[in-house]
Amino acid sequence: MSIASQPDRVIIFDTTLRDGEQSPGATLNVEEKLAIAHQLALLGVDVIEAGFAVASPGDFQAVKTIAEQVGIPGGPIICSLARAIRQDIHAAAEALKGADRPRIHTMISTSDIHLKYQLKKSRSEVLAIASEMVAYAKSFVDDVEFSPMDASRTEPEFLYEVLSTAIAAGATTINIPDTVGYCTPKEIGNLIQGIREHVPNIDGVILSIHTQNDLGLATANALAAIEYGVRQVECTINGIGERAGNAALEEIVMALQVRKPFFNPYFGRPVDADTPLTNIKTEEIYKTSSLVSQLTGMLIQPNKAIVGANAFAHESGIHQDGIIKHRQTYEIMEAAAIGLPENRIVLGKHSGRNAFRTRLKELGFELNEADLNKAFNRFKDVADKKKEISDWDLEAIVRDETQIQVESGFQIEHVQVICGDCTCPTATITIVTPEGKILTDASVGTGPVDAVYQAINRLVQIPNQLIEFSVQSVTGGIDALGTVTVRLKHQEQIFSGQASDTDIVVAAAYAHINALNRLYHYLQTEKSEFHEINSAVVSG
Repeated sequence: MSIASQPDRVIIFDTTLRDGEQSPGATLNVEEKLAIAHQLALLGVDVIEAGFAVASPGDFQAVKTIAEQVGIPGGPIICSLARAIRQDIHAAAEALKGADRPRIHTMISTSDIHLKYQLKKSRSEVLAIASEMVAYAKSFVDDVEFSPMDASRTEPEFLYEVLSTAIAAGATTINIPDTVGYCTPKEIGNLIQGIREHVPNIDGVILSIHTQNDLGLATANALAAIEYGVRQVECTINGIGERAGNAALEEIVMALQVRKPFFNPYFGRPVDADTPLTNIKTEEIYKTSSLVSQLTGMLIQPNKAIVGANAFAHESGIHQDGIIKHRQTYEIMEAAAIGLPENRIVLGKHSGRNAFRTRLKELGFELNEADLNKAFNRFKDVADKKKEISDWDLEAIVRDETQIQVESGFQIEHVQVICGDCTCPTATITIVTPEGKILTDASVGTGPVDAVYQAINRLVQIPNQLIEFSVQSVTGGIDALGTVTVRLKHQEQIFSGQASDTDIVVAAAYAHINALNRLYHYLQTEKSEFHEINSAVVSG
């Protein structure tokens, strides 16, 4: 069924792989983007903005791969962003050829401040470009989305003219970006109302909203736009994105579900109508959130709405008493609604492979035999150290052991640390290089983690700067698994790594090597592209 034939629903346009990836340090490789895209399809998003095809060969390949493998019949629309430039639009069209339902999303700035300082073009020039480039995109695909960048700060009369021009040229979706997160919900409502009243052909297209979170109002602004007739919301998993991020998909979807009686009338429905307002399978939200956090290295703050560690936790005695007597006294939604597993102890060191596999299936993990074996072996190692294994531990184990590894990377063979208040912290590290060589070195540092990192850096010999080191406890207790996330900087690029272990120093070593492998892969790719360009120049 075409999403355009469902006017009583909100189309969920996920831009995690485009705008979300613009978060510093959230760079993803093709395999990681593909894994997230498959999960977004399982989640039920209507449109996946797979990337910015012209940005780099890697981005082009990611869009192309997702178009071919995720944009299958019955799957989501696959979209690529393109500036209102022929080169961008052509690259997007080429990358999207394999998609069953491709969409080109083209945009151009329209606010006076952008026109004066960034584009250095007049309003008449922007109108002509918008018309020409939307038509050019339409020559490749039937589904064209147009965004007037910085729409919320654009003079209304000019905005109406630009939108009318884009629709006349063939745009099928009109997206209104609050590019710098400047608006309040009331202003967003007035903006959308003005567009619906003054753009004569607006009813023939899907009206969309894109809200940034610079003032912490992204979700509120998106919901306000829905009240005024917007039927597509651009959002990201965990709200990641440029600067302070975007409207969070999980917040939009759960607000529409929990407050359905409030929103139903805006869709012409009775207050008590049961029909969902989105096509999202909410039980996949938590799993999707965890995957994006792991692959981007962007931790979820504990008090994050819907998916934060404390979102369904109760410490206050008054709250605990109320929850025990009746859940709805202090919870407006069930944890199970987002696929959040109960923190139940179900397995231990005597548990077998079948019980392990069964519990993972209950938690939503379908592993192939190789990944199952790796996860099971790790589970046994952890079970020897911990008396009680919780669902949270299982999830951390699976995420750690099945995370996408960079090919031909460095591998840690051995970590040993000596430290104490009367001892100089010393780390001995053994690694296997991409060429298969086994190297060992020892180093001292200001602490055990510093010693580990210095030893690894001496072995790997890739210049980098550690700019962030964070630790999160997966569960409570002295024997809890800890997840370490690191960010490394090389020139202007940022690379993240993550790992979990009952020993934080060991987790730190693996997190560091994971980040270094991403950096190593990036350098190898850059080197390969440099040789290709040189070869082309010589042969030319």
